[in-house]
Amino acid sequence: MTGLEEDDSAVAEDHADPRGDPFLRTRFAVPARPVTYLRRERLTRHLDQALRTPLTMVNGAAGAGKTLLVADWAARRVRLPVAWLTADAAGDGPGVFWAYLLRALRTAGVALPAGIGVPADATRVGPALPVRLAAELSGRERPVVVVLDEFDRVTAPETAGQLDFVLRHAGTGLRLVLVTRTEPLLPLHRYRAAGELTEIRGAELAFTSHEAAQLLELHGLRLPPAAVSALVERTGGWAAGLRLCALAAGQSPDPEVYLKEFEADRSTVADFLLAEVLKRQDAGTQELLLRVSVLDRFGPGLANAVTGRDDAEAVLARLSRENAFVEHLGHGLYRLHPLFAEILRAHLRMRRPGAEPGLHRRAAAWLRRSGALGEALAHGAAADDWEFTAGALIDDLAVGQFFTGPRSEAMAELFAAMGQDSAGPAPELVRAAGLLARRDVDGGLAHLRRARHELAGYDGTADEAAARLSCALLEALAARLAGAPDRVEDAARAAEGLWDAVPELLDRHPEVTALLLDHLGSARLWAGHFEEARAALNRVAESVPGAATALPREDSLGRLALIDQLNGWPGRAERRAREALAETERFGLPRSSGSGVERLVLAAVAVDRDELGQAQALLDTSADAHPALRDPVLEACRALTTARLHLARGDPGAALRAVEPEVPADVASPWVRGGTALVAAAAHLAEGRARTAAGLLARVPDGQVACAVEAARVQLAAGRTAAALRLLDRVDPEGRAGPAVTVRAALVRAQAADEAGDGETARGLVGRALAEARRERLRRPFAEAGPWIRPYLRSASPHRSTTGRPAPRSGPSLHEPPPPVVEELSGRERDVLRRLALTMSTEEIAADLYVSVNTVKTHLKSVYRKLTVNRRNEAVRRARELDLL
Repeated sequence: MTGLEEDDSAVAEDHADPRGDPFLRTRFAVPARPVTYLRRERLTRHLDQALRTPLTMVNGAAGAGKTLLVADWAARRVRLPVAWLTADAAGDGPGVFWAYLLRALRTAGVALPAGIGVPADATRVGPALPVRLAAELSGRERPVVVVLDEFDRVTAPETAGQLDFVLRHAGTGLRLVLVTRTEPLLPLHRYRAAGELTEIRGAELAFTSHEAAQLLELHGLRLPPAAVSALVERTGGWAAGLRLCALAAGQSPDPEVYLKEFEADRSTVADFLLAEVLKRQDAGTQELLLRVSVLDRFGPGLANAVTGRDDAEAVLARLSRENAFVEHLGHGLYRLHPLFAEILRAHLRMRRPGAEPGLHRRAAAWLRRSGALGEALAHGAAADDWEFTAGALIDDLAVGQFFTGPRSEAMAELFAAMGQDSAGPAPELVRAAGLLARRDVDGGLAHLRRARHELAGYDGTADEAAARLSCALLEALAARLAGAPDRVEDAARAAEGLWDAVPELLDRHPEVTALLLDHLGSARLWAGHFEEARAALNRVAESVPGAATALPREDSLGRLALIDQLNGWPGRAERRAREALAETERFGLPRSSGSGVERLVLAAVAVDRDELGQAQALLDTSADAHPALRDPVLEACRALTTARLHLARGDPGAALRAVEPEVPADVASPWVRGGTALVAAAAHLAEGRARTAAGLLARVPDGQVACAVEAARVQLAAGRTAAALRLLDRVDPEGRAGPAVTVRAALVRAQAADEAGDGETARGLVGRALAEARRERLRRPFAEAGPWIRPYLRSASPHRSTTGRPAPRSGPSLHEPPPPVVEELSGRERDVLRRLALTMSTEEIAADLYVSVNTVKTHLKSVYRKLTVNRRNEAVRRARELDLL
């Protein structure tokens, strides 16, 4: 699965969106109708058809009255659950959109099971969530009405496609109402052709003369029919224009004359009316509106902070009651009508040149005190006050958000505009973090040195402790990337000495501890201290799952899998690696946001199992990794696995080239040095240079059992049988390593026995190796053994072991790869196969591909025939083996 997913406890704690921000409850609130709202029955009757068609679209320009129309209809005419969601002004990414939509459904009382999942990446959602949500809604006896207001702000094609999927597969369980200024990305022509779309467009939303007269009466204006008709003609029946006209004309001594002349010297109705509304307010209210125009959403407290007054609550409430384009969102929050806000900002620049940065600075300071760090950073950046903005980030101990969590990309983009003139430890730390996130170690270290110099006068305050802890975290990362384990240990000790000074910040930012331990574990792994590395990495892997710590947890699980693989436990390594993959998939994080080390481990396991196509596919997908996680361990693992794959394919020259460039690091890794020497030795052996191969063994460390067994095999191939056996006796692999190592050790001893003429001992050792290999599906050790083993393999009964006891049936999987596809799958057959892997039913596949069920069944029969299988699960498994999925 991809794009989600949390367990019951995670869903129960679903109080923040994927960016880590609390859910804005106002986005789920059905907007209140003003006292001057005019209910138009012709439109509400038309909207009633929304209960008979899956999709309804209310499409019109800004200020056309779309939202209030649907809000009034939903509040008065619908006796079904109504989930209301207003799209974000900045544009939601798919992950944020689906997190809010799920929360909107739950707010409306729709009980959703925890298994549907919770997105954690603001930018993406995998296919599992829409499938599960559609399945849940399709089982409802009564439909739920979902209203998506301001849907024109949803611009991601991925989101629109997933929404279309849910709508089509939810059946009668969902009625979707889109309130939008623009044509949505959904395939409307299909819904129209099927008679499944209710549309209300701008022409229908426009006020008639009769409706306009009623609206003006609600504002206390009675005009002759001719005057009303002229007004409707000039405004095009635009709801916002009519309301603004009513507000402006109501304060004129002769409303009729005013409405005749209002357009005399203006190019557009909207600009003139908005300017007139502002002009009619008293000076204090005008100043308040101008100043709050720099805010997206605001409550009275923030408005007071920006304006320097203390009565914003009463002023905003009055403006909202008067429908003066100040919208009350509920829960004490307001916003300006977008067009009104835009005009106000233009007036602000004209009347108060240079005032905007100061207003942003005031907003940032108030938001920081209120704990809204994300909004505070945005206003600080808008004010071009980078010392404040960097200081807020560092003082909150949020520097880890550069590397993990849903804010990482946004954080990098925000601070990309920061120049070099901002001074102080916080800007230097932020610059270092930005460079290290791009794997610029030298640049990052230069800024870290300046930050350390600035922090030399540490006085023990919490802010200074947060800065020093941030510095230690970044130093640990820089040392990890440089391959300097001792420096990582020093940085970790420095960080641990500061933990007691900022316990609340560490609770708020668990990613800091997770990242530090991940850096420490990886550095120890590079140094060859596997058990110490396991201890640090296990602390991360066993921490509470969360979006903020998903990436260090993924990386730690992957490196634990690598330790298992290096110690010869392929099955255990595979399970750990798949657990690491699931960690990012459950939170919907993209593949490029992690290290990909788990894919390298799976590739190495695939090589041992002689599944070379699978190994190559995994190597290819592991190339996309977060730059800050491309440390020497990752690069060495990729080089060694690539080289072993070349050896398995019979290309020793390519294997030598793969390990020829030494992985740059301040300190050499013993297991990497030994693994590189062994790969080179195996390549030389394959080309008949046994003496050269044996000469490389001096670089192999004695303490690594797996390396020692490989070295024994090289010694044996070089004719040094006694040395090979002494080496095996000394390291005792049977008691210290897993099957991938002990099978190879048994085969070395078997070959030595065969060369000594002791066929019975050789046969027993080969039989024991086969028994161990079958449990782990190991094939490669037998392919590497050479011609001497063939008679023993031929004589080994598939039903009896060499000890006379029944042996596990090997079947074709031990010695033979899966049979190849005899005929290539067509493009449509691949489409069907991909949906089959998503556990979609035949009917769901047919609906998704817009074909008949019989057509899908025909494609399935062809897929089964070409893959030589009989069932769905067999087809999916076979396709994965052949890298078709």
